[in-house]
Amino acid sequence: MSEKTVDLWNAPFRGAAPICAAITIPGSKSATNRALILAALATSPSLLRKPLHSRDSALMIAGLKAIGCGISEEANGDLKVTPAKFFGPASVDVGNAGTVMRFLPPVAALANGLIHFDGDARSYERPVGPVISALESLGVTIEHGNRYSLPLTINASGSIKGGTLEIDASSSSQFISALLLIGPATQTGITIRDIGNSLPSVPHIEMTIEMLRVFGATVEVKISNSGKHEWRVEPGELKGQELIIEPDLSNAAPFMAAAMISGGEITITDWPKKTAQPGDQLRSIFAKMGAKIEFVGADLKVSGTGVIKGIDIDLHDVGELTPSIAAVAALAHSPSSLRGIGHLRLHETDRLAALATELNALGGDVDEEESALHISPAPLHGGIFHTYDDHRLATAGAMLGLVVNGIQIENIATTKKTLPDFPGAWKAMLNG
Repeated sequence: MSEKTVDLWNAPFRGAAPICAAITIPGSKSATNRALILAALATSPSLLRKPLHSRDSALMIAGLKAIGCGISEEANGDLKVTPAKFFGPASVDVGNAGTVMRFLPPVAALANGLIHFDGDARSYERPVGPVISALESLGVTIEHGNRYSLPLTINASGSIKGGTLEIDASSSSQFISALLLIGPATQTGITIRDIGNSLPSVPHIEMTIEMLRVFGATVEVKISNSGKHEWRVEPGELKGQELIIEPDLSNAAPFMAAAMISGGEITITDWPKKTAQPGDQLRSIFAKMGAKIEFVGADLKVSGTGVIKGIDIDLHDVGELTPSIAAVAALAHSPSSLRGIGHLRLHETDRLAALATELNALGGDVDEEESALHISPAPLHGGIFHTYDDHRLATAGAMLGLVVNGIQIENIATTKKTLPDFPGAWKAMLNG
């Protein structure tokens, strides 16, 4: 793999100099894009305060506008969403955004006309088959050339009757969320039964349900003795909301880790006391790895203790945190095992293979299994850290660069997927 010099970002080296800074994390991508969908399906306008402005949210906004929804940005960055009848013909670019490629096709199925979906090359490799099959079982006509993947075209008739769906979501919980979100807009509602061998990222499904209820939907959840889930969303009108988007707690991971890696303390402002976000589990995970973590009023303070401990943990429900945890584990004084993360092979890139390859290229000692990474202490050295167009790989490389001199990040711009200006925020943190 070759790089142009202009594409390489020199990760700032901190060494043992402690960090002391307060950080405000931009809004949650997951919450922003779910709120945009529900606001578009509501019967009255919504105002989304403190939303995330990033590539993924921009793609969602552009997609909703393409099928007829009114969305305008206020001077302060808030978003006003004015629902309207969806219609085609229209073309939607999903980029490489999982929420866009999986959440928008069901919404587009409520339109009248042809809606075409396309995206980045990697989007063709990411699974959307369960969403396509579910929509087809509900009577939606979709042209996909029997590939059950992107690109695809929906021939929408203006309504969806609803019904009962059996979904294997073992490769992504977004399949479940995508269909739950349109439940209220169907004629008879939607019942979804989980039939997969596993169900990753359950907190993201809980976030979807919580937000559906905020907009006025009726949602019931049943869990069998064997642990299988069944969700029921009743038909009904959604009401527009004035909603404050929580900060993206998963994006807090590299900043929290900075205090552990270099010492000192980082304060994350306005950390919610109650949230369904998977990133909230960083508080307990990083505490087990040696950080001191405490609430100070409405803020969260993370302090380094000078010791980073390895961890043996199942990250099945919070897989998106894996790259940050792996970077910290690579700097720990004892081995780590990160388990239950096989579904990450189908994310922006194969995150397990990418992490093992890049950490080992810097001198690390990482063994890769089908659904786990085993990381042992080893002295790291400088070099190029490839990102594979994956924003969380890029931030993981920046974390290592704090104490490993000479690390260069290829394509740091990929962080724009969920963080508008990661290099600027990283520099601001180091400047206190």
